[in-house]
Amino acid sequence: MAYKSLSSITVSDIEYLGISQETATSLHQRLSEIINTHEDDSPATWQNITRSILNPELPFSFHQMLYYSCFKDYGPDPPAWIPDPENAALTNVGQLLERRGKEFLGSGYKDPITSFSDFQKFSVSNPEVYWKTVLDEMNISFSKPPQCILHESLPGESQLSYPGGQWLPGAYINPAKNCLNLNFKRSLNDAIIIWRDELHDNLPVQMMTLKELCEEVWLVAYALEALDLVKGSAIAIDMPMNVKSVVIYLAIVLAGYVVVSIADSFAPCEISTRLKISNAKVIFTQDLIIRGDKSLPLYSRVVDAQSPMAIVIPAKGSEFSMKLRNGDLSWHDFLEGVNNLRGKEFIAVEKPVEAFTNILFSSGTTGDPKAIPWSNISPLKAAADAWCHLDIHRGDIVSWPTNLGWMMGPWLVYASFINGASMALYNGSPLGSGFAKFVQDAKVTMLGVIPSLVRSWRNANSTSGYDWSAIRCFGSTGEASNVDEYLWLMGRANYKPIIEYCGGTEIGGGFVTGSLLQAQSLAAFSTPAMCCTLHILDDDGHPIPENAPGIGELALGPNMFGASNTLLNADHYSVYFKGMPLWNGRVLRRHGDVFERTARGYYHAHGRADDTMNLGGIKVSSVEIERICSGVDSNILEVAAIGVPPSGGGPELLVVAVVLKCTDTADLQQLRISFNSALQKKLNPLFRVSRVVSLPSLPRTASNKVMRRVLRQQLLHKESSKI
Repeated sequence: MAYKSLSSITVSDIEYLGISQETATSLHQRLSEIINTHEDDSPATWQNITRSILNPELPFSFHQMLYYSCFKDYGPDPPAWIPDPENAALTNVGQLLERRGKEFLGSGYKDPITSFSDFQKFSVSNPEVYWKTVLDEMNISFSKPPQCILHESLPGESQLSYPGGQWLPGAYINPAKNCLNLNFKRSLNDAIIIWRDELHDNLPVQMMTLKELCEEVWLVAYALEALDLVKGSAIAIDMPMNVKSVVIYLAIVLAGYVVVSIADSFAPCEISTRLKISNAKVIFTQDLIIRGDKSLPLYSRVVDAQSPMAIVIPAKGSEFSMKLRNGDLSWHDFLEGVNNLRGKEFIAVEKPVEAFTNILFSSGTTGDPKAIPWSNISPLKAAADAWCHLDIHRGDIVSWPTNLGWMMGPWLVYASFINGASMALYNGSPLGSGFAKFVQDAKVTMLGVIPSLVRSWRNANSTSGYDWSAIRCFGSTGEASNVDEYLWLMGRANYKPIIEYCGGTEIGGGFVTGSLLQAQSLAAFSTPAMCCTLHILDDDGHPIPENAPGIGELALGPNMFGASNTLLNADHYSVYFKGMPLWNGRVLRRHGDVFERTARGYYHAHGRADDTMNLGGIKVSSVEIERICSGVDSNILEVAAIGVPPSGGGPELLVVAVVLKCTDTADLQQLRISFNSALQKKLNPLFRVSRVVSLPSLPRTASNKVMRRVLRQQLLHKESSKI
């Protein structure tokens, strides 16, 4: 749609959007006053419009008109939000730079906003100074301090185990203990978890204090010890992310065991695969998942997965929906033997920093999930990203609808608790107005989203009538976002910034993100994460100049604090480093996304370069999808599954291309329904085929490999309803 310049907008234009004449006249007068004070299309003009004209009650079409009119001739990456110097100085990084900016940057330091990019570069060239500073700022407690911050391998030393060097060698730590520590960030009576159950939206939110959380975690840790498992044993959690699962997570880590993260949406075969790879000895689960007035089975799926001993929590009261297997324990029986220890502090088991604390899974292109262990450093990376880039600190209330089966679940635990913030959990679907009301009532200050969630809110108008003014910023991860949807989201909270955050399970956090000290453009990243370097590879696989605009496969500098250095079921070096180019004498780390760096210095994600796709924030290989779809109909000769971004931007859509034995009687709509049924039953109920296309053959290489990238490009150049 073509938009006028701001100065050309008339009262009639505003009325046309469904706004009364009286209101339209008032809005036009205020707009004219702003234009008279500022330029017609400057970023400052937009900032004043968001502060004095726009509000959530006005039609979104009016927000769009002013945004696109203001930046009509601006070009790419217009700033939807600009930091205010006064507020920037109050952020975690702002306060640090005000105290020590000249120490870090010398006479070149000016102020937190102007010098932020220089500080990011400083963190890359001085990782020891940066990480010692940030660990001190977060008040991280080691039982045995590290010998140094970073031991870089010397020429001649093998780089296979630690291609980027070894972080915090010799240190001992317990991340859960750091979550529960009493320090200047909080008191025992602070509410540390805030929650509400779905369908109880008119009741006050419930709260758990730090004292209560500590006592619950200690009790579960004692009960775990009573099971007589070998220290370091793997213990799985397959539950919704609620107060009990968070308590269990912290107790497993506190007691010196390793969490195995399993998403509560998985089918039995996927649960079984993860239990076997991790060699889990116990699994915590619920009998049911309650979503509104529906009850979804969970324990029965764990049973079908032939799990080891299960400790089962009843979702409703104390009654179970089905009889427990012999050898399984109810939550009540699990705790009964240690109830006499309630209130007694459990002494944390301190372990070397390279010891595993969590095993998570990320799908690879082979069809098998990669088992990615988080070391004891990974939680510190998660917390530090939150401290620096999302500015989480004491007094914040952080909500991010997720699950402990995905990295953002553990990330949320450490990002909130280590930084002295409170976590807000909604026990139910985040799609409806109940969650929107919870955000209002809990006074959430940092709300995390994925783009598909925002799309659901916008389409259903779920946030209408709710006050989100307590939000200081949004975080977004998991998928490529869309400009219009995120303009709408900003408008729900009076234009607070959206910090895009992209990383990976194997990184423990992000490698590219945003900052409250930089102007934020919609659906764009403004900076590499602290201590990270980004390298866009050209067609020959070589890095283009660091600050030059360009597009290509992304590689990462190897010196990433908290990133993985091993896989349980694959060769880590082969997966992430083998065959990668050198940069300053160090081999770069493979990532696999296609990224663009624009002339204005922003970054845009363009999906996977390999055959892995991202569906609703979940990475899944084409092979996994194809394996299931190929068995749906005997008329299918071949299938190819690809993720295709929609024309307007946003998360990838799953498209399945089929080669059929007979095309005369083919019903592609029925085939799509059959694919969805099979995928949701056998792989993940969240997956949905958007479109099925019929082809005479699949594009292949000379060695007969399917060229999914070529197929993806072909589909991108066709109308959305055809090939």
